[in-house]
Amino acid sequence: MHLLSLSMEDKARCAGMNEKVILCIEDNIIVQGFNKPQFEEHGYKVRIAMTLSEAWEALELETPDLIILDINMPDGNGLEFLRKLRTSNSKCLNVPVLILSGYGEDEDIVNGFESGCNDYLAKPYTFPVLLLRTRELINRARYTETITKGNLLLNMTSMTVFLNGVDLFLQPKEFAILSLFFKRDGDTILARYIYENIWKQPMGVDTSAVKNAISRLRKKLVGSGYTITAKRGEGYSLEKD
Repeated sequence: MHLLSLSMEDKARCAGMNEKVILCIEDNIIVQGFNKPQFEEHGYKVRIAMTLSEAWEALELETPDLIILDINMPDGNGLEFLRKLRTSNSKCLNVPVLILSGYGEDEDIVNGFESGCNDYLAKPYTFPVLLLRTRELINRARYTETITKGNLLLNMTSMTVFLNGVDLFLQPKEFAILSLFFKRDGDTILARYIYENIWKQPMGVDTSAVKNAISRLRKKLVGSGYTITAKRGEGYSLEKD
């Protein structure tokens, strides 16, 4: 039976089985009072933050499954909060953020996505649309495989790498090499092994393809705390600076 047609008691039982946590950062008490009970009716646990300071405190206590963020907050700008969240809070690098704002011009939406949001919904809105966006973001995040090492985060689904929340824009071969190092944590890997597993063909005497890819990758890792070290006759390893 669809959750929308369940009784209140049935909804409460469903909620207890697999509650997802939403942090709503919004200073408008009417908006909070409108969204919170409806989310809870559909099985979500809702945390409220009326200021950005309260939001930071909430994130220290618990990592939510979704953040709903307003831009115009009494103690700061939501976009600045989002940029800081993506660059300084490793636990929230992969938490989806939905901006819910009265600013709905194209420029506002572009700024939101450039600051690190995953979706943008302008006010006024209807709750069914907000609920649909919420479900989609949480479900998408659930099926995203990520690997982290220090300030680096590999998203295996989108084949992207982030350093402190900033996309390194790796080429496919560079991404494949870095993910190989992550999976073979601490191992020294032969150039031949890298080539045959990533280029999918036997390596001849020319090793320039691997060398060039490693060189580009090494430059992009500057500032990450990790570098790729070449060991004569042994291969390459990913090591801390």
